[in-house]
Amino acid sequence: MKLTLVGAGPGDPELITLKAVRALEAADVVMYDALVARELLDYCRPDALKVYVGKRKGAYSCTQEEINPLIVHYAQNYGHVVRLKGGDPFVFGRGYEEAEFARQHGIEVALVPGISSTYAVPALAGVPLTSRGVAESFWVVTGTTKDGELSNDLQLAAQSSATVVVLMGIHQLPKIAALFSSVGKADLPVAIIQNGSTADQKMVVGRVSSIVKQVENEGISNPAVIVLGEVVGLIGRSAHCISSAVTQISAEDSMPADLT
Repeated sequence: MKLTLVGAGPGDPELITLKAVRALEAADVVMYDALVARELLDYCRPDALKVYVGKRKGAYSCTQEEINPLIVHYAQNYGHVVRLKGGDPFVFGRGYEEAEFARQHGIEVALVPGISSTYAVPALAGVPLTSRGVAESFWVVTGTTKDGELSNDLQLAAQSSATVVVLMGIHQLPKIAALFSSVGKADLPVAIIQNGSTADQKMVVGRVSSIVKQVENEGISNPAVIVLGEVVGLIGRSAHCISSAVTQISAEDSMPADLT
């Protein structure tokens, strides 16, 4: 009996690790979430059981209290269960809870970390979370706690000079904007990226004072990553640098060997 917690990455099916692919190939059962790219299931054996246990706001599938015993059931009856979760299982993925529940029932547990949307989604949109002279650190905060309120950590984060990344916070955006405005940051740049790393990616860039209206006008919804900080102002410049670097590399690659 074995449970392997596997991070599927931020959405793009190519952003999965080789170790994760090998786990999927070896699985007897794959329990996957709503934000997992369905193409990843192609790595499973034809005889593997695939079980959807997605959790999305407004669309019921399975609660965490139902998922935990299901893991144990499938491990006891089938053998090797892969729990395929969006992003990284230990970054707001409740992976620790699932691992502990499995261990308590005598099930071996392994972990395959995934690329987290925390940093991957902003990076792919041209937003560095840190940059010399602009931001020295970053916070990662959940937008909604278990009781449906803003995290107290967000209040502390808003008072720092660090970049603030908020996951699962689009429905709390008016409260988040009000909080940042209350500490004198109404003009702070904000980027909100929906469906990051996928073909359906959509991004809105603005200021704390205007972002709520912009999101309403553009119809931005979950899943989305909110980035608040001066680094958002680097979007245009970082895209130019990346483009220049690609051009330069291409030019060097095309030079005759004796001239390089």
